Amino acid sequence: MSEITLVEAVNLALHHEMSKDNNVIVLGEDVGDNGGVFRATVGLKDKFGFKRVIDTPLAEALIGGVSVGMATQGLRPVAEFQFQGFVFPALEHLICHAARMRNRTRGRLSCPAVFRAPFGGGIHAPEHHSESIEAIFAHIPGFRVVIPSSPQRAYGLLLGAIRSNDPVMFFEPKRIYRTVKSNVIDNGEALPIDTCFTLRKGRDLTLVTWGASVVESLQAAQQLSEQGIEAEVIDLASIKPIDMDTIFKSLSKTGRLLVVHEASRSCGVGAEIITRVAEQSMCKLKAPPKRVTGMDTVMPYYRNEDYFMIQEEDIVIAAKELMEDWK
Repeated sequence: MSEITLVEAVNLALHHEMSKDNNVIVLGEDVGDNGGVFRATVGLKDKFGFKRVIDTPLAEALIGGVSVGMATQGLRPVAEFQFQGFVFPALEHLICHAARMRNRTRGRLSCPAVFRAPFGGGIHAPEHHSESIEAIFAHIPGFRVVIPSSPQRAYGLLLGAIRSNDPVMFFEPKRIYRTVKSNVIDNGEALPIDTCFTLRKGRDLTLVTWGASVVESLQAAQQLSEQGIEAEVIDLASIKPIDMDTIFKSLSKTGRLLVVHEASRSCGVGAEIITRVAEQSMCKLKAPPKRVTGMDTVMPYYRNEDYFMIQEEDIVIAAKELMEDWK
């Protein structure tokens, strides 16, 4: 069994589900002949034809609207936005229709659509190619928001998203599209899209993260371990809904919480996690929670990009400060 990348795992999941279910349709800009801007849909048009792999005009509003129509009529569209920052023209269709369809029709119609988009910085692209705006969609009732951080989770979570009867925003951290590799069994087994994944056990602090930041978080946890601090690393994976039970269980053991996310600090998902902990599990804490986040600025151009991006050492420093608080 050979190792594959995260983007190859996305492609593998699409191949599997399109072979299994003729109602699964892929659409987006350049997804057919070119295989997508990051080649996530390579080979799909050759195998399934132009009626199931549809190259759309450069019109995100069209992609969103057509996907909603397809989903309400029995199809399962998987729509690709070339970058998360290009989704804004489609927001009316996504927020006003996709997210509200079941409620509006009192359950007569649902909207089982997946909206895929690469997201995040780290590839020296302009700011609208590098955004991390998952919190916007997590705030909208009716959406599920999922972010994989490894090939295995990309494969299983995408299968789970396609099979869900809810609209799913599926954001793929493009910085690790090809840098993270692992073995993936193409067995069609979906992963739950409402569950955290504990990637490393620890006793001293709970480190919650998602997306590409999982890489630096695991590296930081290894460095901390060498210094006698054992961090339990949790990949949130499901941004909406949040699996707080797994986080609470970890905090019962560690008593310290550190949240790491690339998105800007203000009103981020990290603030939501910390608030829920404060509301429901304050008595478990040995120290005030901390966040390591992106800045409240627009993503800078590539020469200054590293100042915005979270580094391994940033996480290590925050973890040590957390261990010193109320020691």
